Amino acid sequence: MKISLITVTYNSAKTLQDTISSVAKQVHPDVEYIIVDGNSKDGTVAIIKENESTISKWVSEPDKGMYDAMNKGIKMATGDVVGILNSDDFFFDANVLSKIAAAFNSPATDAIIGDIVFVDDKDADKIIRRYSAKKWKPSKFAWGYMPPHPSFFVRKAFFEKLGPYKTDYKIAADYELLIRFFLKGGLRWKYLPIVTTKMRMGGLSTQGLQSLITLNKEIARGCRENQVYTNLAMIYSKYLFKPFEFIFK
Repeated sequence: MKISLITVTYNSAKTLQDTISSVAKQVHPDVEYIIVDGNSKDGTVAIIKENESTISKWVSEPDKGMYDAMNKGIKMATGDVVGILNSDDFFFDANVLSKIAAAFNSPATDAIIGDIVFVDDKDADKIIRRYSAKKWKPSKFAWGYMPPHPSFFVRKAFFEKLGPYKTDYKIAADYELLIRFFLKGGLRWKYLPIVTTKMRMGGLSTQGLQSLITLNKEIARGCRENQVYTNLAMIYSKYLFKPFEFIFK
């Protein structure tokens, strides 16, 4: 099974090498690794060129934002299955993709979701928060919960059938796409009890109050556009439970 991985970059020189190295270490033999760079001005492109033995395809050119770049990568992908690996994230261990591929051996499986962990920016071995999909189910979309996007792997045919990420969303196009795929697309999915990805704390959806407001408005919009009833009170109630995801040591 060929797995296509897509990494979107823009001025990602500080973290990109860790991302690429985690792909290079994967024991799964059939990986297509695609990097879509948004015309970075730092050393990102130099790092890409230094790692061309790991990278299958790459492009560096202006784009219309992160989700536009993801869509470019999906169009370039030729694998059976597609996954997204952000430029400041990296795989939990060398066996992640082999376990993902094994889980797709059943033709009745269209998508896999798993767990992710958030780690300290300066110490990648220090886990701060765990985000598990074990108890997640599609009915939780209405309450502001989606499975962790970096753990989502799906057969490429569903992008062709159901469409790409919507580029008029600023933060929550991944949320809208998952609603569309799981509820409208009728994905046959399974939860795989592994940690797929380590994420550094931060990111577009956690950059302050204004981003949080935008995120939740877009979640409500994504539900509305896919005929899922919700309201902002339902969505904001999730923050009552967020502290339980953090690991205190």
